[in-house]
Amino acid sequence: MLIQNASWITMNGAASTTVPVFRRLFVCRKPIRSAVLEVTCDGVYDAVLNGRRVGEFILAPGWTEYRKRLQVQSYDVKNLLKENNTLEITVANGWYRRTNAPWTGTQNPDEFLPPMCIAALRIAAEDGSEETILTDGVWEASQSTVTMSGIFYGEDVDMTREPVFAPAEVCDYPKSMLIPQEGPEVREQETVYPRTSFRTPRGEWVIDFGQNLTGYMVFDLEARAGEKLYLSTAEVLDRDGNFYTGNYRSARSKLQYICKEGRQRYKPRFTFFGFRYLRVDEAPEGFTAAQIHAVVLHSEMKRTGWLESSDPMLNQLFSNIVWSQKGNYLDIPTDCPQRDERYGWTGDGQIFCRTATLQYDVRQFFRKWLADVRAAQHDDGWVPEVVPSLTAYKPGGGAWSDAVTIIPWQLYQTYGDLSFLADMYDAMEKWIAYIPTVSTTEDLWTGCWTYGDWLALDAPPDYVPATIELSKRGYSSDDLVCSAFYANSVSIVIRAGRLLGKDVSAYEALHTRIVRAYRARFGSQLNTQTEKVLTLHFGLAEDPQALADALADQIRACGMKLQTGLVGTPYLLHELSRYGHTDVAWSLLLRREYPGWLYSVSKGATTVWEHWDGIKPDGTFWDDDMNSYNHYAYGSVADWVFGVACGIQPAEPGYARVKIAPHPDPRLNSLSAVLDTAHGRIRSFWKYTEGSIRYEIDTPVPAEIVLGGETHMVEKGRYLF
Repeated sequence: MLIQNASWITMNGAASTTVPVFRRLFVCRKPIRSAVLEVTCDGVYDAVLNGRRVGEFILAPGWTEYRKRLQVQSYDVKNLLKENNTLEITVANGWYRRTNAPWTGTQNPDEFLPPMCIAALRIAAEDGSEETILTDGVWEASQSTVTMSGIFYGEDVDMTREPVFAPAEVCDYPKSMLIPQEGPEVREQETVYPRTSFRTPRGEWVIDFGQNLTGYMVFDLEARAGEKLYLSTAEVLDRDGNFYTGNYRSARSKLQYICKEGRQRYKPRFTFFGFRYLRVDEAPEGFTAAQIHAVVLHSEMKRTGWLESSDPMLNQLFSNIVWSQKGNYLDIPTDCPQRDERYGWTGDGQIFCRTATLQYDVRQFFRKWLADVRAAQHDDGWVPEVVPSLTAYKPGGGAWSDAVTIIPWQLYQTYGDLSFLADMYDAMEKWIAYIPTVSTTEDLWTGCWTYGDWLALDAPPDYVPATIELSKRGYSSDDLVCSAFYANSVSIVIRAGRLLGKDVSAYEALHTRIVRAYRARFGSQLNTQTEKVLTLHFGLAEDPQALADALADQIRACGMKLQTGLVGTPYLLHELSRYGHTDVAWSLLLRREYPGWLYSVSKGATTVWEHWDGIKPDGTFWDDDMNSYNHYAYGSVADWVFGVACGIQPAEPGYARVKIAPHPDPRLNSLSAVLDTAHGRIRSFWKYTEGSIRYEIDTPVPAEIVLGGETHMVEKGRYLF
């Protein structure tokens, strides 16, 4: 990359909160054949050439494992050039210099990583000559009109501020971590207009967009210099109808804008928000809700899957799941887009991965993130619980660090691309080699940190946890959870190794020992729903049918309620259906009371909640500390709807051949799933009619269709049963 010849530059005397703009003036006197700008920074940037924004990448260069990988963007800027040119690059803190990033030096308030950028512009003239402009001491720097910006903070802007440029300062900073752009760009995707605006009981002026979303606000207004437009964001209102931000924790999440004179249009440049509601804290005279709208941001990815039913509440759930994927697939798979977190939790990522691959084409999205997983993995094999990693966080336990095996395997299953396994195989081996070095029991994974079955509902009434954290982990055995996922990861390494032509005999012997040890240690102690589900799903049960029957009985005995948390829920309906209890699975899916998927819908949710009772039946909140209303993990149920309720399963990886075995339920009149694959579109539709069920099935490849116990082997085509 040409950028390797450039120098990092900063603004002399810049504070940790400064948002500088770097400027280079230059002249082009010859007709231009091509012009390419390479640029990156230690934060997020936008580049402007002759008053026009360069590219469509929002929040470039994205979030990666910065100490080893920092993406460089390359833009064709030929059509933006003139004879006299001004190139400006503005740099804000972004993810790189977030307040808790360990590499920024912010643990010592007297030391911090300054805002820096590096860029190279190559201009080729039609006569064959070339000119190269590199960041160096010739550039100038000034404070920009953005006076403060942060991923959690929001953005403060003073449009009355005039720049005062001085020579930029060259920095001695590494370039070894610079890599070409790998991930799909984050871009503006769609526009959402206000549904209504109103005064709350407290007298607050609130604008409701009708949809919880990830993105930012855009406004267009006429104002006098010095007038202010101050906006705050929120996901929900409290039970009295007032603006509520308790669940944002320390995230300020505001836009504070000081107007210039005359007509102006603005949108935040270096941050994003998770919100449905805006509170207008201050506004120029005459400002109305009609002058503002919201723009949705997420990584570029093509929609591939659709669900639709005869039940409006179920359709709203399907919509909520899609919106939560969009809201949390912003460069990395985050856990939430609103509070002071927004991490790439490995556990949440693997929990939702299958559903993600059914709703969108996420191949490039995960290819980039998995490269960061490899970069974040320690030499001894342990995988952090969040990627990109932060040193304040721990090794992930069972189900979290196992993302290193589970996600590549799922990507291979959905897309049939063996490179996902080839790229990750060494990391998979390192991970399962690490587990015995920390386990307290041979051939199991015990005695180690884990989140357990996070947020499960199965603790007995008299259970008094020693810490608040323990109260969120469920009552399932931590050792069982870890050991079950250990068995699964070894199983994936065996299957992947066979496909890659590896000798997996040692892993086969290890898996046999794990299964034997698991049954001896846990086989007679499967108490919680999650303990039963994991034992079934990972093939560890000695008598799976009897265990599945016991699971179904347990669910019925507690009032047809699930009690599983993040770890058990994704597999629960699958295991019930696998062993003949699809009626119980349907009962759980269609349940409208707490706890159930439709409960949040009954409370007006437009995205998936982190907690089943994020808003309780009486209108109060579950918690202020950890209560996201846009958290995709429980949206993993969509893969059961695609794969079991509508019955679309890959008989070969990538859906080169398919099995379609729907499981209708008379409580739902009709259901349809559409899935676009590399081989074409699959559609599975069923509808109850008088005395029968009508099935409409489209397959672009040979298929095995199973209906009412009868199997039909068909070629590609459209079929009616």
